Amino acid sequence: MHDRTATQPAATTTEPEEPRTPGFSDAFIAFIPQQWAPYPGLPPRLPAADHTQQRRDAVSAAFPGERIVVPAGGLAVRSNDTDFRFRAHSAFAHLTGLGADREPDAVLVLEPIFDGEPDDAASATGHTATLYFKPRAPRTDREFYADHRYGEMWVGQRDSLDEMTARTGLACRSIDQLRWALNADADRVGMRVLREADAEVTGLVDRVRRAAGAVDAAALAASDHELEVMVSELRLVKDVFELAEMQRACDATAVGFAAVASDLPTAVAKGRGERWCEGVFALHARHQGNDVGYGSICASGDHANTLHWIRNDGDLHEGDLILLDMGVELDSLYTADVTRTLPVSGRFTEPQRRVYDAVLAAQTAGIAAARAGATFHEVHDAAIRVIAEHLHAWGLLPVSVEESLDPRRGGQHRRWMVHGTSHHLGIDVHDCAHARNESYRLGTLRPGMCITVEPGLYFKATDLLVPEELRGIGVRIEDDLVITDGDPVNLSAALPREADAVEAWMAGLR
Repeated sequence: MHDRTATQPAATTTEPEEPRTPGFSDAFIAFIPQQWAPYPGLPPRLPAADHTQQRRDAVSAAFPGERIVVPAGGLAVRSNDTDFRFRAHSAFAHLTGLGADREPDAVLVLEPIFDGEPDDAASATGHTATLYFKPRAPRTDREFYADHRYGEMWVGQRDSLDEMTARTGLACRSIDQLRWALNADADRVGMRVLREADAEVTGLVDRVRRAAGAVDAAALAASDHELEVMVSELRLVKDVFELAEMQRACDATAVGFAAVASDLPTAVAKGRGERWCEGVFALHARHQGNDVGYGSICASGDHANTLHWIRNDGDLHEGDLILLDMGVELDSLYTADVTRTLPVSGRFTEPQRRVYDAVLAAQTAGIAAARAGATFHEVHDAAIRVIAEHLHAWGLLPVSVEESLDPRRGGQHRRWMVHGTSHHLGIDVHDCAHARNESYRLGTLRPGMCITVEPGLYFKATDLLVPEELRGIGVRIEDDLVITDGDPVNLSAALPREADAVEAWMAGLR
């Protein structure tokens, strides 16, 4: 990375020098704003922005007469003066249409509209939406050339207020006006903030509410929690745009998987092959979309039996399996989440195939249960029954299948599959995570919901209850489904699932 600014000749400065950055001379300050081309015209609207009004309308209907504050979040320091790549809070992205690395420190405010007085909730008629953000500074400002977080010389051309309005369709104001906006009628208008998104904005909202007389911290936190739950549950059912993005994310993910599978011989030869696989997929994720949707799991051999193996520092060996749990996140931030377990050599051994076919049978049962009207947990129940039946047939369960499946006195099968079979998927890899239990795990599947189905079997190398030939084998198969009025749609069906099809696919890639 370049080190702030290039070394300059000694000159009279108008300000103190930073430890690693020379100061700026009067001559430089006078020279830098001269002779720049005009900025181009207004940019096109972001594709997601055409679908955000109905989402904001839903939030408005849920909290009539209240001011709603949804921050994007700020930049996070990685080390010293370098930041992590920015990703907005998912609710902010969902309600504004801003994706990729937009827009640090921004805040969406839904301001209530009243027919009568602001303290008369019965007269509330909706909300207006305003996006507060940091617009680009003029080229005459120090920020243009000296601010490594926001300066155009450092991070590229940022949007003006009019340009951001063109992108999002939202009224836009400078973030400098946020404090004034939050204080307006604060003693008469209730206010909620998405607390987890930005600690600084949350602190500001809390101070405004206290100054206006709202001093019950527990009650305020409870009201904010209701907002957090509502915007999370708002994403349970995807609209047409979201479903199309989910398909694009899965298609891009299939491209990345194929690239990894075709390069497995190189990963074996190079050493540290898990890192090689991770890197190949990351290349395609950045090229096809915004990034990986989560830390890729590239787990060879016994590493596959560590559910969240993201160290990815192991070698690949002929004769082993590699479990690849990876997904491409698009610029819109919608992400896929797919797992395939592949034989490094291109062909399964008999014990590997035995375990693989058991997991495939469990996944097939889970997919068949994923229908509108079924409860979310019924997908898990269908898959885990097949897992328990195979474990019992192999002599591993010390009890009957029914006793193991009994949630109060059983659970022995969970030694070899401790995780759940499904989760919601969308703008987060584990989407809708703040939804109520009755809306999520105990909820009913509805058309437009996106869920994963991902059973597995994990036989650790140190597990003495497992036959030696199965020790060190870990298998998971995961696909991304859309619930419909009929059979679910498998968005990741471009990647083969059956063992014979996997072997044929790998042979064709090589």
